[in-house]
Amino acid sequence: MNIALAAPAAGLDIAGSAAPAAAPAAAPAAAPAAPAAAPGPSVAGLRASATLRRLGARLRGLAGKAIEHYRMIEAGDRVMVCVSGGKDSYTLLDVLCSLQRSAEIRFELLAVNLDQKQPGFPAHVLPRYFESIGVPYHIIEQDTYRVVKRVIPEGRTLCSLCSRLRRGALYRFAAEHGITKIALGHHREDIVETLFLNLFHAGRLKAMAPKLRSQDGRHIVIRPLAYVAERDIARYARGMGFPLIPCRLCGSQPNLQRNAVKGLLAAWERAHPGRTESILSALRHVEPATLADPVLFDFAALAARPPAAAEVKAEAKAEVEAEVEVEVEADVEADVEVEAEDAAAMRDS
Repeated sequence: MNIALAAPAAGLDIAGSAAPAAAPAAAPAAAPAAPAAAPGPSVAGLRASATLRRLGARLRGLAGKAIEHYRMIEAGDRVMVCVSGGKDSYTLLDVLCSLQRSAEIRFELLAVNLDQKQPGFPAHVLPRYFESIGVPYHIIEQDTYRVVKRVIPEGRTLCSLCSRLRRGALYRFAAEHGITKIALGHHREDIVETLFLNLFHAGRLKAMAPKLRSQDGRHIVIRPLAYVAERDIARYARGMGFPLIPCRLCGSQPNLQRNAVKGLLAAWERAHPGRTESILSALRHVEPATLADPVLFDFAALAARPPAAAEVKAEAKAEVEAEVEVEVEADVEADVEVEAEDAAAMRDS
């Protein structure tokens, strides 16, 4: 799928204007006072705006590349963009809205939020934001918070059950509303962290696919930000001033193994910049024959194969040529020795 990137949208200037200029000195009585100069953008503001536009273009480029590589979005798709109120999902919605305006194909976007009835959740924030940018939206209300807190013992990780309940609610809504693609805001670090979590704690070489089919086969889940670095998303979210809503379930658990893996990867990245990108690249260039999974690669059937007739003929020719080369070198050496002996005899005479 070819998604042409649009020029940066208007309204991305996040820097405020410079403070109004000081009032001019009083003019002579005979002359009318000069009007105050209109405030203009500061140099710092213009620089910040240009930086944000470049960053936005970078995010759209990486998302467009992922969409094309994995054929995430096709003509006529009805894409449900899951927005939690965090930096990742806000950025995902912003990027997809921009790509939708510039794409050569037509597809629909529907922003969906699952209100899990967490205490203190500001239910007005997301509807107000969706209306401000003119995107269609729907709020699913389901009290999964109370279920999770009742079922999971205090001190245990809540993510597994919370994720299943949330996924079930979103899948059900998608099936009832003709959704063809479900877009999630997972980014590059989420994918790499999942790889190491499975490696360290589950003994599996398993990550998070940029595109997948649900277990029941009814839904396609896409992750357009798969190539995007988390730090770039964080910078973009700050620059755009998204009204972020903190999660009081996931982010409030100090004993998450994901946090430990995140710290490990961050330390690696500081010591060896580019390592996270290298790991992601490895996930895109897998060589099954060099691993040890007998299901992924048929090691049992692996056996030496007899060379084909052409290969035998080529090998025989190579052997003959090698023998001839050896004989020629021997003749040359013999000639050199004879010449040396003749020269020595002439000196002696």
